[in-house]
Amino acid sequence: MSLVRVIGRTTLIGRIVEVEAYGGQNDPASHAYRGITPRNRPMFGEPGHAYIYFTYGNHYCLNVTTRRAGVAGAVLIRAIEPVKGLNVMKRFRPGVPEGQLSNGPGKLTKALAIDRSLNEADLTRSGPLYIGRARSRQLPFTIRRSPRIGITLGIERLWRFYVESNQYVSRAASGNRRTYR
Repeated sequence: MSLVRVIGRTTLIGRIVEVEAYGGQNDPASHAYRGITPRNRPMFGEPGHAYIYFTYGNHYCLNVTTRRAGVAGAVLIRAIEPVKGLNVMKRFRPGVPEGQLSNGPGKLTKALAIDRSLNEADLTRSGPLYIGRARSRQLPFTIRRSPRIGITLGIERLWRFYVESNQYVSRAASGNRRTYR
């Protein structure tokens, strides 16, 4: 799957290579663990929409809502591999080496100019931000899973999934693997 960002006549595309799942009110690492708030309200909305939040006073993170309306759940997009619009992504992140343009949740939102103005966008339909099928032929790849990154609760859950050996994955880790062709 690819993350697509349309800015005017420019289209930026990145293959999604790393994600983390957050379960909602039964997951102590989830923003929705203690119930609905103005910040996490999109997590309780319709599936397939953007939940974008500002963190550490420095960057935005993009999540995709995954559960039916009223039930919180989301998947954090942690990293993408640039496919189209690399020069524009480099302009949004000047001086950053290519392999570090989008290898983390805050990095990818900067590379694609994603901010809260896109919060609650429908990611299932063409628009300024959406998820689509990768059109290029891919070689076989292996998906690994591991504990999520940067949390202290719910660490026993292996809910981080990433493409093994992809240079845009934020951090390598050992874990279970599954090969896809």
